[in-house]
Amino acid sequence: MKFFVDTADVAAIRELNDLGMVDGVTTNPSLILKSGRDILEVTKEICDIVEGPVSAEVVALKAEDMIREGEHLVKIAPNITVKVPLTWDGLKACKALSSQGHKVNVTLCFSAAQAILAAKAGATFISPFIGRLDDINFDGMELIAQIREIYDNYDFQTEILAASIRSVNHITDAARIGADVITAPPAVIKAMANHVLTDKGLEQFTADWAKTGQKIV
Repeated sequence: MKFFVDTADVAAIRELNDLGMVDGVTTNPSLILKSGRDILEVTKEICDIVEGPVSAEVVALKAEDMIREGEHLVKIAPNITVKVPLTWDGLKACKALSSQGHKVNVTLCFSAAQAILAAKAGATFISPFIGRLDDINFDGMELIAQIREIYDNYDFQTEILAASIRSVNHITDAARIGADVITAPPAVIKAMANHVLTDKGLEQFTADWAKTGQKIV
C-alpha cells in the first residue's frame, strides 16, 4: 500500500518523507488555505521534497477551464498529478488531460457508479471519501470494497486512493480491503505507531533496566 500525506504543511511532509513514509502528497484548496501560502510556491516546494505524485487541484467548474488550469499546474514539476472533481465537467477534463499523458486524480467520489466513470475517463487515481460518508451514516469502507470488486472484475488500471481518512482503523481497513493508496493527515499516519500496550511494556522495561544499574554506552 502506498502512503500519501494529505497536507500542504511542508515541515510535516519533510519529517515523514525522511522516514520513508511518503509515497506521494495530496492537496486541495482547503489545505492550501490552511498553509497560508501561494499554491504554486508551496506545491513546487512539496514536489522538490517528494519523488512520488503530488496532487494539485483545479478550482474551475467548467471542463475547458479545468483543462487550462491543469495544463498550467503540470508545469510546476514532472510529478504533478492534476486533481479534478467528479462532475461531468471533471470527467471531460480527466479524459482530455489523461489523453495528453498527464496523471489525473478524480476526487470527491461517493459512489461506485462515479468510480466506474472515472476509470473509463482514464483517471490515474480515484479518491473515494470514507470519512465524509461515515459522517452521514453511510459505510465509507463498503464503498472501497465495491470499487475494488468492480475494478478487479474489469481490470481497470485506475488506483483506488482512499481519502477523507479520519482514523488508524480507516487505514487498516482500507489495507485489508485492498485500496492501492491511502491519503491521510500527518497526525493520523503518526498515530499508527501508538498502542497502550507498547507504552506499558516500554515503561516496565525502562523501570527494570534502571534497577540493573547498567549502561549500554
